Amino acid sequence: MRVFFDINVVLDLLLDREPFVKHSAFLISEVERGNITGILSATSITTIYYLISKALSKKRAKKTIDILLSLFEIAPVNRTVLETARDLNYKDFEDAVIYACALHSKANVLVTRDIKDFKSKEITVLEPEDLLKITK
Repeated sequence: MRVFFDINVVLDLLLDREPFVKHSAFLISEVERGNITGILSATSITTIYYLISKALSKKRAKKTIDILLSLFEIAPVNRTVLETARDLNYKDFEDAVIYACALHSKANVLVTRDIKDFKSKEITVLEPEDLLKITK
């Protein structure tokens, strides 16, 4: 299963955000074990670096990015993705870019804690706890 991770799910683990960290930790461990293929957008990587460097340190941010790059496929944000996002007519362009990245990376599922933000026709959009139910 190819699972596109919205940034909030990854940040729940990295920033130890309760009560969400447990679900995120399990899903990311499934990526680590190779039971699911995890995908992140290139823009998520840059945002994660920025947030971790501010919350913790640049050294920790660099190490975090190294780990994410070793575990996840990285979906590019290129002209095609941006044009797709524009044409989705989402209220929030950033969410549209995430959804377009998931589409172009051929994800089966987009996992997010903000499912209301994603109008979905082609990809199943699930909250972490709902994805856990089908991965266990």
